[in-house]
Amino acid sequence: MILLFLRQVSNFNIIMNQKLSLSLIMLFLTVFSFAQKHTDDVLFTVDGEPVKSSEFIRVYNKNLDLVKDETQKDVDAYLKLFINYQLKIKEAKRLGLDTIPKYIREFDSYKKQLSKNYLSDSKVTEALIEEAYNRSTQEVKASHILIRMDETEKDTLKVYNQLLELRERVKKEGFEKVKNEVHNGNTIFAEDLGWFSAFKMVYEFESAAYNTKVGDISMPFRTRFGYHIVKVDDKRPSRGEVTVAHIMISNKQTDSLLNPETRINEIYKKINQGENFESLAKQFSDDKSSSANGGLLSPFTGGQLSSQEFETMAFSLTEPEQISKPFKTDYGWHIIKLISKKGVQPMDEIKGELENKVKRDARSSLINTALAEKLKKKYGVVDDSKNLDYFTSILNSDFYNRAWAIPTTMQNDKELFKIGKTSVTYGDFANQLLSAQKAYVGKTTPFADIIDKEYKNFQESRVLKYHEDNLEFENEDYAQILKEYRDGLLLFDLMEKEVWNAAVQDTTGLQKYYDAHKSDYVWKDRVDVVMATAAKKDDIEKVKDLLNKGVSDEDISKELNSEAEQKVIFTKGLMETDHQGLPKDLELKSGVSKVYQYNDAYHVLLIQEVLPSSNKSFEEAKGKVISDYQNNIEENWLNSLNNRYKVDINAKSLKSVKNQIQK
Repeated sequence: MILLFLRQVSNFNIIMNQKLSLSLIMLFLTVFSFAQKHTDDVLFTVDGEPVKSSEFIRVYNKNLDLVKDETQKDVDAYLKLFINYQLKIKEAKRLGLDTIPKYIREFDSYKKQLSKNYLSDSKVTEALIEEAYNRSTQEVKASHILIRMDETEKDTLKVYNQLLELRERVKKEGFEKVKNEVHNGNTIFAEDLGWFSAFKMVYEFESAAYNTKVGDISMPFRTRFGYHIVKVDDKRPSRGEVTVAHIMISNKQTDSLLNPETRINEIYKKINQGENFESLAKQFSDDKSSSANGGLLSPFTGGQLSSQEFETMAFSLTEPEQISKPFKTDYGWHIIKLISKKGVQPMDEIKGELENKVKRDARSSLINTALAEKLKKKYGVVDDSKNLDYFTSILNSDFYNRAWAIPTTMQNDKELFKIGKTSVTYGDFANQLLSAQKAYVGKTTPFADIIDKEYKNFQESRVLKYHEDNLEFENEDYAQILKEYRDGLLLFDLMEKEVWNAAVQDTTGLQKYYDAHKSDYVWKDRVDVVMATAAKKDDIEKVKDLLNKGVSDEDISKELNSEAEQKVIFTKGLMETDHQGLPKDLELKSGVSKVYQYNDAYHVLLIQEVLPSSNKSFEEAKGKVISDYQNNIEENWLNSLNNRYKVDINAKSLKSVKNQIQK
């Protein structure tokens, strides 16, 4: 569950809500490969265009557990939904929505993202995931010395030897002394890094730190920043996972007189007076996603939350039931209660998350290289060293000034290598060199080294690109998912054009729809209330007497509460009668109520006004009116699509589909 206080939530307009719904539809329609094989009989046609039984069965099976409405699990009912979906796709193509540049750009973006799941070497990926998991079970405390160096620099002996000398000095004199003498913040950096775990540093640095014993100093090693030595000061098991409950008072209050810090300290006093934490969370916490459950949050691990202050406090608690002092984050003021702690999660539970991190990390280059080598064999890629000799010969000093040009004598169409049936030419690689010049400005890297590096990167990228471009023809699962992305994006653009925007922009139609359905938009009974809450009945009786005498809640607070003790807390505002803070059997009449006991506390309410159930104005109901009006437009529009396109269902195939599903 996403915690309200850990993520800012904006008020989406109705169209963005529909876009979210479409995203769910696209997920809803995403298919998995199935072990069993289905027939490819045509289930139905839309204006003669076939839709096969296998496609329907895949989608139905995938969604079976997600559908809550039992009527939609009925094959005939689900088939109707599926036909409507196909009608919409047909209409989108008729309108040419698949040719609009914005659609093409967005689809290409989805395609690129999706293809990443199919562009890796599984064995190398598995090994890197296992390595990352093992490292994530441990945290390292380290310091390092870095001498900056361009990553293309080949003459590294001087820097390497300089770091060997610094390594010996650190051994003899200690890191702090050497740090104070050599760190200049420009070419040499000597820094304490504190604690870190997997994925927090560049991969080469992470590997050096984890492969160095506590108290030892690594040999010099290289990253893209230069050469380092790393001193490992300590290692410890990772903190694992923690479950807490919390009470939060938000920084943003509708009651301008309510001070969040004052309120949290009032609640803390009540906890120290022995009042129940969960009951106070239900009554006062502004995190509505957890307050109903006594403030209980979903378990989380180190680095998972967006609030470092909250995370640090949570992990600092050591014993179940231990309660923190009030503390502040960017979201407000909090009190935390520790529920439980456990160690690092099993690898099977976090494998997917680790795989995503591995593929985004520098480790991905190892995966790409391994895959490219396999694909070179698959596609019959053959190298010729004479080609590289030629390219080395045509570079000159202009290359270091970004002034080199492709020789006019070059045979641009000459084949450099072939991937499958596709030729990659001299001109293709020459253009790669042309754009690569900017990385070598002012440098003196030997031309042979430049050609070796650029050719390797160029060939690898071309092989991977060829594989990506042909995935749709080589991998059935990928092709199916890609089709659904393609159709899903079309569906969104179509719905936005024909339904969502149409409803929002049709102000006259909205007003007419509201006028015709006013009885659907009503307020529940509400009360404008000042509510007092106390742990002791004697205290709440005093509050009741003072309220009956016309004493304000501010003056009552001053009289009963002190620095040492918080006897009463007031909450006020306009609330619907089923609000969680109100008693279930509240008597709806103006004035001071009787004393109620619930949520492990005593309450008395000053009801200033009772607002009975009434119709909402158009403005008050506008969001719901738009949603309902959109549904009305869509229903009428679908009727017109059914009239425009002829749908023929193959009864024999449908019977076969039902038999397969029932099995």
